[in-house]
Amino acid sequence: MRGRANRVDWLNFLALGFMWGSSYLFIKLAVDDFGTFTLVALRLVVGAALLWTVVRIARQPLPREPRIYGHLLVMAIVNITIPFLLITWAEQSVESSLAAILTSPVPLFAIILSALFLHDEPMRVNGVVGLIVGFVGVVIITSRGLTGTGSSVAGELALLGASFSYACGAVYSRRNVRGLAPMIPAVFQVTFAAIITGTIALLFEQPWTATPDADAVFSILWLGILGSGLAYLAVFRLFAHWGATRTTLVAYVIPPIGIALGYIVLQEPIDARIVFGTALVIAGIGLVNSRYGRRRLFGRVPPIGAA
Repeated sequence: MRGRANRVDWLNFLALGFMWGSSYLFIKLAVDDFGTFTLVALRLVVGAALLWTVVRIARQPLPREPRIYGHLLVMAIVNITIPFLLITWAEQSVESSLAAILTSPVPLFAIILSALFLHDEPMRVNGVVGLIVGFVGVVIITSRGLTGTGSSVAGELALLGASFSYACGAVYSRRNVRGLAPMIPAVFQVTFAAIITGTIALLFEQPWTATPDADAVFSILWLGILGSGLAYLAVFRLFAHWGATRTTLVAYVIPPIGIALGYIVLQEPIDARIVFGTALVIAGIGLVNSRYGRRRLFGRVPPIGAA
């Protein structure tokens, strides 16, 4: 039974990597047809509709403690609203493949935040080495923008900001949102984020004036059903079974999918700088999660009686 559960978790993990890895392509396809807030709001509305359907079919009981809804609202802002808006805005000036790469250092940020806020995930030697290697990779990847050619520096920084926000959300969830069925954090976070972004879109972007083509409409459906619906069911199941740091290993899977789809569909260029920098980022993620060099350097001291 345990082996079957492990296989299901790995299937969820691979599916999550594909759903999020392909999202960058579909954001790129739709971003010119909608405003930033409108695009994010529409995909979240579709995702919320799917998740509420699942909750009702499963007859999943809702939390009774008001405190839980406060945590879920914070998660909606940190883990969905902020990174989705940053990524969508950035892809107006950054290639989809580069967007997939620059949001992948989530585990590198998570290892620092976990050491600061989670007593059971301290900073270790392999984490420090991984951070250094991954940082070098990010510098190489962004070097074209820093020298004034290719993607905009502002867009690249926005993508790194989204990565940091995701890491904050992963650690916050591990610390404050425990013991809930996976679909409950998913449905409320997506719903709260849809309300926030939808309100802003109505106030500032007049979404009723958009004239999307067929590709943009399909992109919204893909982003809503997979990237904003099924993906969050998968990620919160993995949070419950694997923890924050291990779940963020999905960052291994996202860049290759984003690069491949950007090249195949949009003919986005792949050069030695991208390949080498991406390899260093993935190597850094691997070092952070390696079994070797795990001597503790610093981290929160566990409370008395904590496991």
